[in-house]
Amino acid sequence: MRTAPSMRVAALISGGKDSCYNMMQCIAAGHQIVALANLRPPENQVGSDELDSYMYQTVGHHAIDLYAEAMALPLYRRTIRGKSMDTGRVYTKCEGDEVEDLYELLKLVKEKEEVEGISVGAILSDYQHVRVENVCKRLNLQPLAYLWQRNQEDLLREMISSNVQAIIIKVAALGLDPDKHLGKTLDQMEPYLLELSKKYGVHVCGEGGEYETFTLDCPLFKKKIIVDSSEVVTHSADAFAPVAYLRFLELHLEDKHLTSSDRLFMGNCSCEVNCNEDNILALKEEEDQNETPPLIWKSLTPLLQNSQKSMSSGKSPSGYQWINGIIAAFFSFSEESVIIAAAQAFSSLQATIKSKRLELKDIILVHLYLKNMKDFSSINSAYVTTFKHCLPARVCVETMLPEEVLFSIDCLIHQSDIKIDDGLFHPKEILHVQNISHWAPASIGPYSLSRLEKSCTLLGTLH
Repeated sequence: MRTAPSMRVAALISGGKDSCYNMMQCIAAGHQIVALANLRPPENQVGSDELDSYMYQTVGHHAIDLYAEAMALPLYRRTIRGKSMDTGRVYTKCEGDEVEDLYELLKLVKEKEEVEGISVGAILSDYQHVRVENVCKRLNLQPLAYLWQRNQEDLLREMISSNVQAIIIKVAALGLDPDKHLGKTLDQMEPYLLELSKKYGVHVCGEGGEYETFTLDCPLFKKKIIVDSSEVVTHSADAFAPVAYLRFLELHLEDKHLTSSDRLFMGNCSCEVNCNEDNILALKEEEDQNETPPLIWKSLTPLLQNSQKSMSSGKSPSGYQWINGIIAAFFSFSEESVIIAAAQAFSSLQATIKSKRLELKDIILVHLYLKNMKDFSSINSAYVTTFKHCLPARVCVETMLPEEVLFSIDCLIHQSDIKIDDGLFHPKEILHVQNISHWAPASIGPYSLSRLEKSCTLLGTLH
């Protein structure tokens, strides 16, 4: 069985249960937590305890310094100066956005601590995980999100059984009462949260913003946090779903005796998925040629010799069509010639797509046939430039090609955007995972693990 290579990891923390438990998963997978990172609201700003942020939990931020002291780890903090500006499905660098505060924070941590990975406690939010992955990609850091897309009932049970001592510090959902539930521990709240989930669809881990937590103790802590005094702050006195949170007034650290669960944890993972299984590793797309015997594929030479230009299958009744035979021809073996040939081939692909009044985003699947896998990096750099955000699924194989052909491309296209009065409806959804998790293998290249094509029926009224 392969094991994941050990990495120096910095953990993004909010103080809550999720970021804490993900650190435990990182350690169980063999990584080393060497630093903590946190984004905090501006000082002396009205309402700063409960910052209106799409990205960050700020309730409980006054206790983060004590949290780091309890773990005996260096803490890096940065004030959130930006706002939620680019709120689209795909994030691109946007000056003044709060995501750029995260970039600057992790850039500093990487420089100071030489970290390779980032522990992220995201469970369900596409918004958060897309932005964290964007920042990590720009900094060449590996996101580690072992909780991503896990079953929330299982996760809550695992956290409790793993001795994560976290309390509710914010409530914001139907059925959660500030007077009754603030300050309660996870194990005290579990039966009631399961009941609320069945009645009202409440996320048992609070992924819909129903509640937030703060961790007072866990097996990673060398000392535990004691809350001496706190007060309840009402943010919104709604009759059915009041929003309120705990503001810590006085806290202190207390020495703790190492329990049997603390000792056992360091060598074991309590989750139901083995952290060292192959399915959580980022797979290498370019294998060592000396260790792996080459696969022999059926030659495409006869097909390509009979095709001097791209061919189209024509459109099916449901809107699908193939474009075949886009080739990259070259006449020398230098790296520069490979890059030039690849750029010309992808330019040809774009021209072909445009001639059919289509766009790159209409491509849902690419078959990439390479003469030699050693050219993959150069070809992939041109591929990245072509497919920046509209990432189709991709299959890449090495096969026999004519002497002068570097690679060949086939594309499956589906144009299914539907025009409506307010613009376009885009029924395509992509799955592009870059973090290492228990849920899906990481995409190491610019491609989607899958694409979902939705059908849409527009209903109107006749007058």
